[in-house]
Amino acid sequence: MNKTELINAVAEKAGLSKADSKKAVDAFTEAISGALKSGDKVALIGFGTFSVKETSAREGINPSTKQKIKIAAKKVAKFKAGSELNAALN
Repeated sequence: MNKTELINAVAEKAGLSKADSKKAVDAFTEAISGALKSGDKVALIGFGTFSVKETSAREGINPSTKQKIKIAAKKVAKFKAGSELNAALN
């Protein structure tokens, strides 16, 4: 499912116009992005938790040249599915 399909699904399920659904989806993603940028985690009970994980700097290997390279430390977004979402999938 891409963003357009998500907007259409939200519009259909919530009885909203596609324009209102687009605003809702955009606001949702911006709110989560903003919280993660500020170091917070977002917990949606039953659905899952969005958080930020910091990876440390490490050494890797360039697969084409087989030379060792340094991979810089960075922050990555992480999602852990909640129990209700996991139960719905199985």
